[in-house]
Amino acid sequence: MEDNETGDLSHLHPVSRELAKLPTEERVRRIRADRWIGYPKALDAVARLEILFSWPKKQRMPNLLLVGPTNNGKTMIVERFHRMHPPVTGPDGENIPVVCMQMPSEPSELRFYTALLNAMGAPFRSNLRLPEAERLALSLLREVEARMLVIDEFHNVLAGHGEKRREFLNLLRYLGNELRIPLVGVGTREAYLAVRSDDQLENRFEPFILPLWEVGLEARSLLASFAAAFPLRLPSVIETEDMARYLLARSEGTIGELAHLLTAAAVAAVETGEERINHRTLTRADYIGPSERRRLFEKQLQ
Repeated sequence: MEDNETGDLSHLHPVSRELAKLPTEERVRRIRADRWIGYPKALDAVARLEILFSWPKKQRMPNLLLVGPTNNGKTMIVERFHRMHPPVTGPDGENIPVVCMQMPSEPSELRFYTALLNAMGAPFRSNLRLPEAERLALSLLREVEARMLVIDEFHNVLAGHGEKRREFLNLLRYLGNELRIPLVGVGTREAYLAVRSDDQLENRFEPFILPLWEVGLEARSLLASFAAAFPLRLPSVIETEDMARYLLARSEGTIGELAHLLTAAAVAAVETGEERINHRTLTRADYIGPSERRRLFEKQLQ
């Protein structure tokens, strides 16, 4: 065992303290795994979803629109909530309290219902017509006792034009009225623009915004949470204002990019024996920011 392997691990969360004692390869694998960091805004979003989930059935159910830049934690929040209410198989069949689906890239009513049937794992003929697909999807949603429908990539609604978009927005209104369960749209700013284009939908969907991160107490608290979660044997002092400014600038303010950068730095810390995230391991990190990735890609296309 390395000298620093038996040192004081009080800087880590209890679970991470045990992981820090593992061999290098296993620690690297654990570092690269997805992890939930319960920062205040994410916890607020999960709490809001829980309120909707418990809402009594009524003629006009409340809906939520989870909006934020790409790679800013929206999907992680939904996955966290979904794990809190997993499908359960009982004697009468499967119960799926939270049905999560992805909006088709080119929205149409038939493609939407097909994606919904796939999300529930339902077998169906590939040549289903729209009335059959709609009837089957609604029937199955009731059969599995769905209490919430989450629609990711909600901004794809804008991919439709004119009459097609109006038909699709009408479909969403119809679903809410027919099922009497909350609908949760997840997407970028364009998702909010799609909802705003229909007065009735705008009144039904409450926006919940996940903005880009800025230097401040919340960002520094987030960095401290990351430092305590990575199984490194020495403390990573990354919650300072200067370090927060550097990390947010390099990751361009989204939590997904920040996690990618810190994960790469933590891997470098283990593999080099540095055992902490600092400027040396951040320099060694196998990470390129979004703007630089785009520049490199565009250069290769020339």
